[in-house]
Amino acid sequence: MIKLDRTDTPAAAEHATVYLAFELSKAKWKLGVLLPGSQKLSRYTIGGGDLAALAARLADMRKKAAAAAGGRPVRILSCYEAGLDGHWLHRWLSGQGIVNHEVDPSSIEVNRRARRAKTDRIDLEKLMRAFLAHLRGEPRVCSIVHVPSVEDEDRKRRPRERDRLIQECTAHSNRIKGLLHGQGIRDVHPLDRSFLESLASLRTGDGRPLPVRLKEEIVREHERLCLVARQLKELEAKSKAELCAARPGSPEARIMQLMDLRSIGPVGGQKLVNEVFYRDFDNRRQVGSYFGLTGTPYDSGERSREQGISKAGNRRARELAVELAWLWTVHQPDSALTRWFRERVRDIKGRIRRIAIVALARKLMVALWRYLVTGVVPEGAVLRPTS
Repeated sequence: MIKLDRTDTPAAAEHATVYLAFELSKAKWKLGVLLPGSQKLSRYTIGGGDLAALAARLADMRKKAAAAAGGRPVRILSCYEAGLDGHWLHRWLSGQGIVNHEVDPSSIEVNRRARRAKTDRIDLEKLMRAFLAHLRGEPRVCSIVHVPSVEDEDRKRRPRERDRLIQECTAHSNRIKGLLHGQGIRDVHPLDRSFLESLASLRTGDGRPLPVRLKEEIVREHERLCLVARQLKELEAKSKAELCAARPGSPEARIMQLMDLRSIGPVGGQKLVNEVFYRDFDNRRQVGSYFGLTGTPYDSGERSREQGISKAGNRRARELAVELAWLWTVHQPDSALTRWFRERVRDIKGRIRRIAIVALARKLMVALWRYLVTGVVPEGAVLRPTS
């Protein structure tokens, strides 16, 4: 039984509200439903992705709620944990007139016992409790995911595909080098135009020609390497063409604005805008939190220590922020941020320097956010000359 006090729930008096929680998996979807006036969580199971069954269940919920509504309009508030299914279900539910929320799974508190019971039934009830507490206005019971628009989500694909292609290119190249190194052949360059022709003249460390099967494997690996390299070049050409045709106020225009700053190139600008600055932030704390660059103190009784950054935000964005921070110290040596960094680390190497660069990354991301929003250039930063 769920004790539900809905007096503070928004629009509680104007609507008869149905609360719906999903526990999603590939094979089955479990639904937890609280009807108006009921304290019992009803549970249903449908096939994973079966929208026809879900639509029928939603219609049944509306019918039952209308019978107990006393003439009030019926609304459905739903939630599910963000994960493998992405955002398409959120958009489908919104199209059905349902107010849906995507919950960050890691933000829901769990029992800290060494052995805790975990089943779909328990998870469904726990999710419903957190959802109801969030609707009542209780702070920090769970975090709601910002759902990007279809266009913003699709815009992330190109830089992510580029990262994947670079990984594949490196893997194929290292594989070829490793196969040849095992034969005593060093310092080869698989992407050279004459690489395949040079295979016939290569000799192993003990003076033998390359074995036939090994040469055939290298040729096939080289074909895959060339395909990935060609796709990578085509991808970069498309990105460059989009930037050249940037319209005022478009995401491409924001990328060009970032590229006006030395140390930020096309790749860094695209990742920042497409992964982070496509959305709005209210303050610098939200920016730091999204990057996962906020501190996590542990202060209990006589024990007090800093556990490092939270790492709870966007992993790709966090890696990029640290990389750009290193580049900033090289290409913006006279900026206030670089001076702040050098005053604290001086000639110190190792862990202290790595901690300081993370702090610089957070400051830099906040400064770039303000630069995009207000146009104020970070103090001491140098812009690229206009051609």
